[in-house]
Amino acid sequence: QVQLVESGGGLVQTGGSLRLSCAASGRTFSSYAISWFRQAPGKEREFVAAISWSGGSTYYADSVKGRFTISRDNAKNMVYLQMSNLKPEDTAVYYCAAAQSNRLMIIVTTAAYWGQGTQVTVSS
Repeated sequence: QVQLVESGGGLVQTGGSLRLSCAASGRTFSSYAISWFRQAPGKEREFVAAISWSGGSTYYADSVKGRFTISRDNAKNMVYLQMSNLKPEDTAVYYCAAAQSNRLMIIVTTAAYWGQGTQVTVSS
């Protein structure tokens, strides 16, 4: 099993930056694909970014491509989401998710484990 805890959310102005962290427990963390999803009020949870178990492959939603970067440090059981040039439409609760897979995880229903989420608010 994997337990996930997100941190790093907050309030930032348009154009600002934040780095979200996802701390994972479990000795097999390096075998899990990790993704970030987000959910805005009144909207469905949506895919943001994914990283493979090795960190060698990444994939982004078109809405964040070029602004967000996902990375991981398997030695520390950590995954990060560096967010730059933030926009008001990025406002949402951001969730870290894990699945024991050698494929990138881009569909909400394929996630096996979820964190509790961290709020990101971008003011205009």
